[in-house]
Amino acid sequence: MANSNLVMLDLNINSIGSNGAVALSEVLKTNSTLTTLDLRNNLLKDDGAVALSEVLKTNSTLTTLNLGHNLIKDDGAVALSEALKTNSTLATLDLGANLIGDSGAVVLSEALKINSILTTLYLPGNSIGDNGAVALSAALKTNSTLATLDFHCNSIGDKGVIALSEALKDNSTLASLKLNLNSIGDNGTQALSEALKTNSTLTTLDLSDNSIEDNGVAALSEALKTNSALTTLDLVNNSIEDNGVVALSEALKTNSTLTTLDLGYNLIGDNGAVALSEALNTNSTLTTLALRSNSIGDNGALALFEALKTNSTLKLYT
Repeated sequence: MANSNLVMLDLNINSIGSNGAVALSEVLKTNSTLTTLDLRNNLLKDDGAVALSEVLKTNSTLTTLNLGHNLIKDDGAVALSEALKTNSTLATLDLGANLIGDSGAVVLSEALKINSILTTLYLPGNSIGDNGAVALSAALKTNSTLATLDFHCNSIGDKGVIALSEALKDNSTLASLKLNLNSIGDNGTQALSEALKTNSTLTTLDLSDNSIEDNGVAALSEALKTNSALTTLDLVNNSIEDNGVVALSEALKTNSTLTTLDLGYNLIGDNGAVALSEALNTNSTLTTLALRSNSIGDNGALALFEALKTNSTLKLYT
């Protein structure tokens, strides 16, 4: 690649395939300017990932590599993981919507124990289950650079989340964790809540589209009474009813950091809305509260709008 000016190359949604990735990899071995390469939505398979991995072993300029929505399996993840052990520039790696399973997650975890550059790892829409989550959790206990980890739309259940929770007690860099569209229930949520009582870096937690009920939310509420880092909590499309929201409301009376709370698509009625309105009379931190598609009637709505007369920070989305 003789060009000495190009810093970003976007080849998203083409039909490049593994052969094209191999050819591209050859020129990237000598290129010294490209920092961002987007190869999403092509037909890359493990061979293409292997070729790109060889590039990462020597390339010293690429900081962002997007390989989402391809056909990369565990063998491709193995190759990429080996490269991450020595690469000194890549900060963002997107492997979302591929075919990576627990074995691929295990080798990626081994790389994260050594790598000190990667800050963002996207793994949504793969086939990672509890074993993969447990392995990656072990890496988070020692990794000191990863700030964003996206696990959404995998097959992680309570066992995997319990392991992640233990890691969060030690980890001091992760700021954003997306676990939506998994199989997390109240037990997993309770474990996360225990971690949040001591964790001081996580600012964004997405638990939407799981199987969380009132007991799980009550545990989260206890964590919010002492946690001083979390600013965004997404609980959309769970099975949260009024009792869970009453517990959350008590936490909001004292919590001073949460700015965004999304409770859309749950089972919240008037009693929950009234409890929230009482919390809004004292809370001065929350700026966004979403309650769309619940079961709130006139009494709940009136209580919320009365609270808005005195609350000066909130934007309410019903």
